[in-house]
Amino acid sequence: MLLSPHQKVIFALELSRKQASGDPDRLEAAMLGAQVDLNPHQLDAALFALESPLSKGCILADEVGLGKPIEAGLALSQFISEGRKRALIVTPANLRKQWNVELREKFFITSEILEAKNYNSKLKQNKENPFESYHTIIISYQFAKNHDEEIAKIPWDLVIIDEAHRLKNFYRESNVISNAIKYSVKDRFKLFLTATPTSASHFGSFLKNDYS
Repeated sequence: MLLSPHQKVIFALELSRKQASGDPDRLEAAMLGAQVDLNPHQLDAALFALESPLSKGCILADEVGLGKPIEAGLALSQFISEGRKRALIVTPANLRKQWNVELREKFFITSEILEAKNYNSKLKQNKENPFESYHTIIISYQFAKNHDEEIAKIPWDLVIIDEAHRLKNFYRESNVISNAIKYSVKDRFKLFLTATPTSASHFGSFLKNDYS
């Protein structure tokens, strides 16, 4: 029986379940836990994101509706299965709850939406960097800008930037939010999610130079 390239990927993943986890070229741990019907292109994208351990990350630029958060969720699940648990998700404020729910329901990943109220409460209780208190944290662009110094102190294993075309014109000093995020996640492994192809070329230089 001849197998298509996608069937070969899935078959290889099935076989690899019998082996020790930790190989970034595999997604068996993530696939076992995911409660979602995966499409071949989502598997391809997640594998692409994890392909090179020497890379600073990658750009996932599928069109709207093709499941970029699912692809990022698979990558995050694999990171967690390998013991790399510190993750930061930067997203527009109106999408924070959606990320929180989808990570919990589709990948069984517990995340915390960090915003002014619980940030200040945590700060009063422990007098420590509230970003230290949780493994997977979801924040808005504005919150990331306001707390760039605290974010920069955390050794994030993975940073997911949703709607990343909002970082366009990052090279201009006037783009305060972009430059704050640029500084705070420098040298971290990053996934840029965007459905705007015209912005993708900018992020290529982000990853190549790592904001230098």
